[in-house]
Amino acid sequence: MRVAAIALLLCTTAATAQTPPAISVDTLKTVTQTLSSDAYEGRAPTTPAETKTVAYIVERMKAAGLKPGNAGQWTQAVPMVEITATDVKPFVFTGGREPVSLNYRTDMVAGTYRVVPKVDVKDSDVVFVGYGVTAPEKDWDDYAGVDVRGKTVVMLVNDPDWQTPGRDGPFEGRAMTWYGRWPYKFENAAKHGAAAAIIIHQTEPAAYGWPVVQSSWTGPQLELDERGDHMDQSQVIGWMQQAAALKLFASAGKDLGALTAAAQTKGFRAVPLGVKLTTGFGNTIRRQASQNVVGILPGKTAPKDVVLYSAHWDHLGRCDAVDGDDICNGAVDNATGVAGLIALAEAQAKAGPAKRSMVFLAVTAEESGLLGSRYYAEHPVYPLANTVGGVNMDVLNVEGATRDFVLEGAGKSEIEDLAKPIVLAGGRTIAPEPNPERGGYFRSDHFSFAKLGVPMLSGSSGEDLVKGGTAAGHAATLDYIANRYHKPQDQYDANWDWSGAVQDLSVYYTLGRQLADDTSAWPNWYRTSEFRAVRDRSRPAR
Repeated sequence: MRVAAIALLLCTTAATAQTPPAISVDTLKTVTQTLSSDAYEGRAPTTPAETKTVAYIVERMKAAGLKPGNAGQWTQAVPMVEITATDVKPFVFTGGREPVSLNYRTDMVAGTYRVVPKVDVKDSDVVFVGYGVTAPEKDWDDYAGVDVRGKTVVMLVNDPDWQTPGRDGPFEGRAMTWYGRWPYKFENAAKHGAAAAIIIHQTEPAAYGWPVVQSSWTGPQLELDERGDHMDQSQVIGWMQQAAALKLFASAGKDLGALTAAAQTKGFRAVPLGVKLTTGFGNTIRRQASQNVVGILPGKTAPKDVVLYSAHWDHLGRCDAVDGDDICNGAVDNATGVAGLIALAEAQAKAGPAKRSMVFLAVTAEESGLLGSRYYAEHPVYPLANTVGGVNMDVLNVEGATRDFVLEGAGKSEIEDLAKPIVLAGGRTIAPEPNPERGGYFRSDHFSFAKLGVPMLSGSSGEDLVKGGTAAGHAATLDYIANRYHKPQDQYDANWDWSGAVQDLSVYYTLGRQLADDTSAWPNWYRTSEFRAVRDRSRPAR
């Protein structure tokens, strides 16, 4: 985007933001309560609950005034393969001072991306590969000088410098990078030929406790149904509790604490543990399409240009029971986001068509690794070269109005420059991420679009609550993560305060409207961003 165009759009945006749109709190409440009720069984993809969920979202999009967004259809089929591990054998490590056996669910979880009926790993040499990172641009390679083909790699979660205050450090300090995320670590292990890849779980650097790992990594697991059946991936992927890892390393005659410290320094070299892993399990395989839901408000004069709003409709379905309740309802995560999507559709439709089209996308299988958004990005209904940018909504604020607004992964794209004056015009400040170690930027559906060049805003209320300040806001965040996130307790509460959600949705509305009405606006990534090159290639004329 040209500097003059940015300046003009910022002025227009700041003026327009003085009058927030009418966001229906009734819609937010009704959609959230409905989708998170037990009748929707936790909204697991490819289950009977999906049919009910998709039908309800379509019904609400129609009522909001949208049109079917996929060549006259409301949905986009997303081919899925469901793999359910059966009869999972313990992780048995031999060759150390004494055998170590780790039990499924309590000590470890295991699965596979491979679409095969049976997995067997026998007497696989175990190697500790630090944080499992290969980053040539940082002159960092935890696999340097070691051949792990056919072996088992054990690695740490997050980045090597996650304990560094601020953002100073080779991996942005406290802020998690893509290298710290578990999907990257498994992907990199597979590239190096590892037969098995195991991450050591620690609550603080993982940003969630073991129950989250247990509920997310047991039961049916989804992956895109693609050619080759993912045979290029490791046979086994999984996690082990930190206490179990301490037991394993002690048996191998190694000090996990000392090796962790070594792994945090450049030049670390992988350490064979001198033990072998044996494990295995069967797989029940089911192939079935899931659905993204696509609605559109067609543009008046530039209908081929698209501004995108997205939110994921799925959750975990049936999960580990708590007090007899085995439905992970996913009220906050992410029935609220879908409610926000519908409320925005209503507001934009009432305002009338903009010059550009607005697409409202409810994607599937975010909880399984951003699969629905990844499929859309790789098979877009509307070309990504014509997708101006947009907003992704994953969890709305139900704790009340805030004095601040946080941009996740700040410092990446010009769309942030467009959002800031809207926030300031609403009387709020821009605050740094309070918990950048959680790697939020890489954990939701905007990342699928970012990787292919489309700048999407990922921003929401900060923790400085009007009622209670930052102490109350931070306590609410910690309470949600500890007691409700990915658990049956994430249920609708009639006492929620929606004023913060309305604040954020007003920002999203104004940003989307400005992008859709200014046909000169084409926000790009900053030149320092890892996503700039792909955006430039997709739109060479700009």
